[in-house]
Amino acid sequence: MTSVQANQDTALMAHLLRRASFGATPEELELATERGYENTVEDLLNPVEINELPEDLIRRYHVDQSDLRNRASGAAYWVYRMVNSKRPLEEKMALFWHRVFATAATKLIQARVVTSQIEMFRNYGMGSFRDLLVQLSKDPAMLMWLDNQDNHKESINENFGREILELFSMGAGNYSEDDIKECARAFTGWRVVNTDYMAIKMRNNTARPYGYIAWQFEYDEEDHDHGIKNFLGESGDFNGEDVIDIICKQDATPRFLARQLYHYFVADEPPVPQWPLVEPRDPKAIDLMVKAYFESDYSIGAMLRVMFNSEFFKAEDARFARIKSPAEMVVGMLRLAGDLGVPSLETYAAASVSANMGQDLLNPPSVEGWQGGEDWINTGAYVQRINFASKVMGDSSKSGVQSLVKRVEGQADNSQLTPENLVDSCLNLLGPIPLLDTSRRGLIDYAGKWGNLRFDSPEAIAESEKHIIAMLQLVVTTQEYQMV
Repeated sequence: MTSVQANQDTALMAHLLRRASFGATPEELELATERGYENTVEDLLNPVEINELPEDLIRRYHVDQSDLRNRASGAAYWVYRMVNSKRPLEEKMALFWHRVFATAATKLIQARVVTSQIEMFRNYGMGSFRDLLVQLSKDPAMLMWLDNQDNHKESINENFGREILELFSMGAGNYSEDDIKECARAFTGWRVVNTDYMAIKMRNNTARPYGYIAWQFEYDEEDHDHGIKNFLGESGDFNGEDVIDIICKQDATPRFLARQLYHYFVADEPPVPQWPLVEPRDPKAIDLMVKAYFESDYSIGAMLRVMFNSEFFKAEDARFARIKSPAEMVVGMLRLAGDLGVPSLETYAAASVSANMGQDLLNPPSVEGWQGGEDWINTGAYVQRINFASKVMGDSSKSGVQSLVKRVEGQADNSQLTPENLVDSCLNLLGPIPLLDTSRRGLIDYAGKWGNLRFDSPEAIAESEKHIIAMLQLVVTTQEYQMV
């Protein structure tokens, strides 16, 4: 293999691991490149390693994470999982579904049911879309979030019936108002038990006798409307699973789902409410994923496989074409820095920073979730990104930071490193990142004030390592590093 081909393979693998994971350390990137692109895709889609998180240590040091009722503890726990997961695509898909099926702990008073929903996303998020919709429709957090608890055969509540069509499966413009009503009728009797709902509605802390964490789904036959329903051109005594079957076979469903996946993994699309009026960026890419959906019995994993192996995903103009979400930024930095194996207060701070950047985990802003794209970047959020990235990369006690420094030192020629080589070494290790010429020249000019870094004495090494860390900090605060 030529050095040019090796560099191309490394750049492509780095692109895959930025999108299908939360980025990779240099060591992880080397192992994956040796493994090969298609094999790595299969490893991501079909992980065999088990996440053995130190639950005993988590509960010992953070008692609030025993039941995860508190939103701050729930968010911190999820950050810890994302950073340490050996099944990164599974975790990335859980984050994806949390955005699409947006459910906030604020209305639900407690976070435990949302963290349970996220666990459901891990279990079903890459399987059959039909099975995922069924699980979602039985999920206590979703049923309470969209008021299906108040959906009765004598008095329907359309909230869940509307959103499962508009935001969860088909998208606006592909159904009628009558379809919404008939869908709501099909979900009558789908309710939550083991909770004092009036206490929740009144924001009361007396949810007796079961507390806030024992919510369960129950189908109430007596409260279900068994009348004939006319839904999307079909008629029958439909239940919730029946309408899900009808939804899943509509052509609009995989098109909506494919566009969501494209928006999340390939390139930023306009905000979802604009989709009925704006064509997809790449209609052929959508067609390819729609075909995979129908050929695989609605498999989300099959759609992902086709997408990751496609030319449109691998294309150079698809790289760094998306703005990192706050969670991607935060988790990626913590994974790169390392040393988060034992639970610490860092995860609470990281979850708080993600919220300050615009993505408050377990608390999406509305049922539409986070729109992403340019919404992630504003003056305040950008300052948060720069401060967080600089702080993490500036911690020389972290093993990942030390490893990066030693790798840069390894690029020295005759115990010296020129400003240009210093900048390029940092860019390659943190990406490889293709900076604008103006950005690269600015970094080289800044490094020029240090002259050539020397490694020929303990004093020179100590001084040079400070400069390497400073350059790594500068790179992670560039505008290009905000892209993924």
